[in-house]
Amino acid sequence: MYRFFLFVLLIFIFKPAKSQDSSHVHWTYSVKSHAEGHYIVEYKAKIDRGWRLYAYPSKPDEIDGVVVKLRDSSIKVTPPKFQSNPINIEDPVFEKQIPVARDSVSFTQHYELAPGNENILKVALDYYVGREIEFIPESQQLTVFLQGGETTKASSTVTRLKIEALDLNNPVSECGELPQKQSNIFTIFLLGFLGGFIALLTPCVFPMIPLTVSFFTKKATSRSIGIRNAFLYGLFIFLIYVLLSVPFHFIDKLNPEILNNISTNVYLNVAFFVIFIVFAFSFFGFYEIGLPASFSSGADSKANSGKIIGIFFMALTLAIVSFSCTGPILGSLLAGSLSADGGAMQLSAGMAGFGLALALPFALFALFPNWLHSLPKSGGWLSTVKIVLGFLELALAFKFLSNADLVSHWGLLKREIFIGIWILIGLLLTLYLFGFIKFKHEGVVNKISMGRKITGMVVGLFTLYLLPGLTNTAWANLRLISGFPPPLYYSVYAKPSECILGLNCTHDYEEGLAMAKRENKPMLIDFTGYACVNCRRMEENVWTDPEVYKTMLNNYIVVSLYVDDKKQLPASRQFTYTASDGSQKEIVTVGNKWATFQTENFKNNAQPLYAIVDTSERLLTHPVPYTPDAEEYHEWLKCGVESFHKK
Repeated sequence: MYRFFLFVLLIFIFKPAKSQDSSHVHWTYSVKSHAEGHYIVEYKAKIDRGWRLYAYPSKPDEIDGVVVKLRDSSIKVTPPKFQSNPINIEDPVFEKQIPVARDSVSFTQHYELAPGNENILKVALDYYVGREIEFIPESQQLTVFLQGGETTKASSTVTRLKIEALDLNNPVSECGELPQKQSNIFTIFLLGFLGGFIALLTPCVFPMIPLTVSFFTKKATSRSIGIRNAFLYGLFIFLIYVLLSVPFHFIDKLNPEILNNISTNVYLNVAFFVIFIVFAFSFFGFYEIGLPASFSSGADSKANSGKIIGIFFMALTLAIVSFSCTGPILGSLLAGSLSADGGAMQLSAGMAGFGLALALPFALFALFPNWLHSLPKSGGWLSTVKIVLGFLELALAFKFLSNADLVSHWGLLKREIFIGIWILIGLLLTLYLFGFIKFKHEGVVNKISMGRKITGMVVGLFTLYLLPGLTNTAWANLRLISGFPPPLYYSVYAKPSECILGLNCTHDYEEGLAMAKRENKPMLIDFTGYACVNCRRMEENVWTDPEVYKTMLNNYIVVSLYVDDKKQLPASRQFTYTASDGSQKEIVTVGNKWATFQTENFKNNAQPLYAIVDTSERLLTHPVPYTPDAEEYHEWLKCGVESFHKK
């Protein structure tokens, strides 16, 4: 046990020691061509005098040996094959026989490249070295040029992320400008308020309203004190939810792109998919989910620890015990806010709206206690609300899976498949609301209420509305839900190209510039994202306007740059970019490249963002963001065309 803790301690103490200049192992390589697309690379290590290299795997001791990592995951590689046998020494760190290498060691690996890959490997070598009782991790980066490869193909255009000719402050024409963000934040606030209102109607929260208000009004020595305590209770509920968003403001300041990267992270979206499925079945009554009992009991035990502090812990207890109902709604708010313009500010606005909706009833009913008599009695309708929420959670779960599918290009949830799943969920929900489906934990339903019938009719009509989405017709553009299903071009039906609506487009800036020069047209740069809801709304509601579409088709080269594309760049086109503020960023994926391109040239990290640039890379108009008014957007497009033809 002592050796184990010593081993862990040494790893953490010396983990930062990764500078190549101070490395105790010096690597070289040689390449032999085995066959077309097949290469054998020999790595040779020269080890500093007195040091030992833990080159060989020793699984009982949790030593992996030399680990070779490639940036390009599409390359097939065999495990290292060493050219010499290890030296077994009595290791002073592990106090046992350990295989190591001294002075020098070499090993080979066989690489198989897919057709079309550039013959350059970006390699990271991770390993441990030791001397006496020292045990230090090291990592070195190598660029391996394979024989016959185009080793100079990474030209200056690959790293040209800053367009010097582009003057953001002085466009050719003054039309178009970035509107203030308050309206968007207010919309998020309203959505958060709506989410909080829905949470009020769940079995976890609704029964607490009369109980809590009665507690404050009856326990207080005067009516004014009771009202004050209820207001404090509501205020603390509001503050608790707002404070949940505070850490994201610090994260946002570290890197303006980090929140968008979080919201489009493949693993996170898949995790949300699983979590929402789990929550949905919890709402269906198959099991109960909540935070550990120690959380609620700990907060509850402090509820009587003082007047104001006790009220705070009562509010915290409510937030914890209602988590099984509020958690999925908050998860939706979190994911939606982080992927939109404003990032942490929008999340705070959404949380404020959510907290206000939960807090208001406690304050209002304390002020007007007679209103309590107008509240409907708790009963089976609460269970119905919870099950309906379960179906909604099920539908939202597939939105997260769709995000992961789009950014990773898996091709699993094409548009028609996604809509088909929503149709099935809508059909099941309709049958449930009309009493044809019943869950085990529900009591006997003697009569379907009018409200439930009306809701069932609305859900049934919405399900019918989705049916044309399965076709390959003009009716497939479901404007009411644009942004939620995958884009129109991501279809099971054959499409002529991946260009949106068949426009003249490209997904690369340099290629777009060449096309613009060839056809003597301006570029409409479209900063977009696969998981961007407002981007889909623009494409499906605004770009489909006849006048807008005609202008774009005849007068523009559309350059759609996806900032959340997780596809890795070829190894030779991956690099470390030094931004204008001096910070450094690893450009590994297509999305890394275009997100950096946007922030460097347009000082903005929101999507969608549209900019018009001519063949000399001059900015023709002010960039514009999400513009749902088709006429306003069309005027901006026409201004760009007129500016292009100015002499």
